[in-house]
Amino acid sequence: MVDISAKPSSRREARARGFVKMSLAAFDAIVDGKLPKGEVIATARIAGIQAAKRTSELIPMCHPLALTVVEVDCVPDHGLPGIRIEAHVRCEGKTGAEMEALTAVATAALTVVDMAKSVDRWMTIDDVTLVSKRGGKSGTLRRPG
Repeated sequence: MVDISAKPSSRREARARGFVKMSLAAFDAIVDGKLPKGEVIATARIAGIQAAKRTSELIPMCHPLALTVVEVDCVPDHGLPGIRIEAHVRCEGKTGAEMEALTAVATAALTVVDMAKSVDRWMTIDDVTLVSKRGGKSGTLRRPG
């Protein structure tokens, strides 16, 4: 791991997003609560929060962070059809929270796929990306577009 001991501690925030695209049948089963594994949206949200908290255990060179906020939103979108996933992570630390936000989104998306695969085996996880970060030496950055 990179030595961050000389870096000053500061407030860090990161936002990430991604999408799970699926068949209309899978989308309807999620929205209607008709899947055998249970309530997909709430479970995916909790999985994303848990994953953000454990990011340093999953990614070898990632420093552990004392997170102060983890928010994960999983929103059904009939237009995809699918689920839009967004994560917001905040901490006071010496390194950013980007990996935690991305891990939250990716894990929430994987949870959606796991829980709905009995209806649609060909769901796709798309565009898992960092949307913005704030804090540290580079200040505030936002994805263009």
